[in-house]
Order: sequence, then C-alpha cells, then structure tokens
Amino acid sequence: MEKLDKIDRTILLQLQKNNNQSAAELADKVGLSQSPCWRRINRLQEEGYITGGVATLNRKKLGLKVVVFVHVKLSMHGWSMLNEFEEAIVSFPEVLECWTISGAMDFTLRVVTKDIDSYENFLRKKLLQLPHIKEAQSHFTMTEVKNTTELPLEII
Repeated sequence: MEKLDKIDRTILLQLQKNNNQSAAELADKVGLSQSPCWRRINRLQEEGYITGGVATLNRKKLGLKVVVFVHVKLSMHGWSMLNEFEEAIVSFPEVLECWTISGAMDFTLRVVTKDIDSYENFLRKKLLQLPHIKEAQSHFTMTEVKNTTELPLEII
C-alpha cells in the first residue's frame, strides 16, 4: 500500500462528505490548483482507494422504514453450502450488507423493508426458503443513533 500524504487524506475525506463537488471546489478545499488535484484523484482511483461514486438516498423518505439485523446459523458448513447461501443473499435486494462472523452464528445481514409485514414476507418467502438454514434471529432497530459511510481517515 502506498503511503497517503495529508493532501491525499484530505481529498478522500472531502469526497466522502460530498462526491458531487467540482474539481475546482475540491482543489480549493485541499490547497491545490485544479490540475494537480485532478491528477491526485485519478491516481487514488487507479490505486483502488476510490472505488466508486454514489448518491446517498434517504431510506425513510422512500418509505423503507424498517431496518433489521438478522443473525443466521447454517446447519452445515461445507464450501458449497456457504457459496450457495452467499450467492442467494447477493440476489436479495432487501439485504444491504452480509457479513460472515465469528461466534455462535455464521452470518449477519442488514435488511431494509418498508414495514413489518414486508420483512415477514422476506423472511418467510426468501430467507427461510434457503437450504441449510438452521436458525435466523431477527433484531429490529429502533433509534438510529449513527449511520455513516465515511471511513475514519484520521486513524490511518
């Protein structure tokens, strides 16, 4: 991994906050002229530090009011069962994140739906229909205290 200097980290921090700003605005914020700033952005993309640019949507405004963390335990742990489960999970639009985890459960999913009935439909008709699921524990969120996509660049 290449060493990131202060300007690189500042560019990344600014892009995390607002990916829609112009190169001129960004250059001004990091203390560079536009061309060197643009070259740094291109280098950061080429080196894989920047992997895309997306719009952050307001899920509540879109009617997606229910967030559930689901802990899943599989009945068997062969390579093909894990792959089969992961391939199915990737196809479910309700699942925003899927992590393999250590401990008593095998996976944690972050699921978003419009309401409890929609979640129950997802659970019964999609998730629990997958083979090799031994257990699924649903944990419904109540208050969102923090939700960010910004990585803590100050610690690197």
